[in-house]
Amino acid sequence: ARGAPSSEGGDDEWVSFTYEDHVLATVADGVDAQRNQRNVGVAVPLGPVRVPASHPRNHDGQCFSVLVTRTVDQARPGSDEIERAYEDAWVGRDGYLRVDGGRQRRALAFLGDVRDERGGIVTELFVVDLPDDVTQRGADPLEGTLTRRPAPPAGTVQRRLTHTTERRYPGIQGVRHWPRSCADGSCIAFLMRDDQRHVQLWTIGPEGGQPQQITQHPFDVASAFSWSPAGDVIAYIADGSVFVTRVANQTSERLTMPIGRSVEADHELGTPRPEACVFAPDGKSIAYVRSVKTSDGVYNQVFVVQVALGE
Repeated sequence: ARGAPSSEGGDDEWVSFTYEDHVLATVADGVDAQRNQRNVGVAVPLGPVRVPASHPRNHDGQCFSVLVTRTVDQARPGSDEIERAYEDAWVGRDGYLRVDGGRQRRALAFLGDVRDERGGIVTELFVVDLPDDVTQRGADPLEGTLTRRPAPPAGTVQRRLTHTTERRYPGIQGVRHWPRSCADGSCIAFLMRDDQRHVQLWTIGPEGGQPQQITQHPFDVASAFSWSPAGDVIAYIADGSVFVTRVANQTSERLTMPIGRSVEADHELGTPRPEACVFAPDGKSIAYVRSVKTSDGVYNQVFVVQVALGE
């Protein structure tokens, strides 16, 4: 497992993670084997998994784990095939409501690398709908083989949400970030450049459609971001400040100044770092990280800013 795991919003029992295959990474030259590639998996508490103690690094597990994304060694230009799946995040606290009126209980949004018509790599936004039972084999073995990647379970549906290859600035862009959905799963936020080359916040529905530009800044959104608990506001760093934007009317508000002096001590404050701004559970404050220069050196510290979203 690689990267930071995240728990499923509804019951916090399913955990997603990114994965790379050490077996395939160490296959001898000349062997007909698939490439080791980044993929997304989930761990589900279905009881302990016992493995033979035939190797010192074999360990029993408390969850049943499977890969839920499918990659290929070489994506066909212009297709929805991907060569890498990463930066995963759960959609909604209880999944999302489909256009047919049914509820998709669990789904993950993630970034996937496709190839455009010219063969260049472009990062797009994808979603994978998960079945309730992830123990059932699909077309290929869940566990993979010595030369083939593990395969998603039966009922897993992987879909491409964005098609940006013909845009002026194609692809998901900006600082490293994870797509994030609002609480009810009705839209997923991500970063992409506008036609003026500025990195902006955009949203799209979990079943696709036309992306909606949420911010209109003359500068880049410069951090990962998070939704308010109510699902109507997104917090992020831009122009050296903490910002919030109300998604419905696309109005933005600067909450902090780029630099300043601490009121408690004669410390110089640097600009906020590009890690995500995080809302408190009550939505009334936002935590973020910025550097503080003291006589002893420069240190990263956690700050909190109050926000009045009802005004």
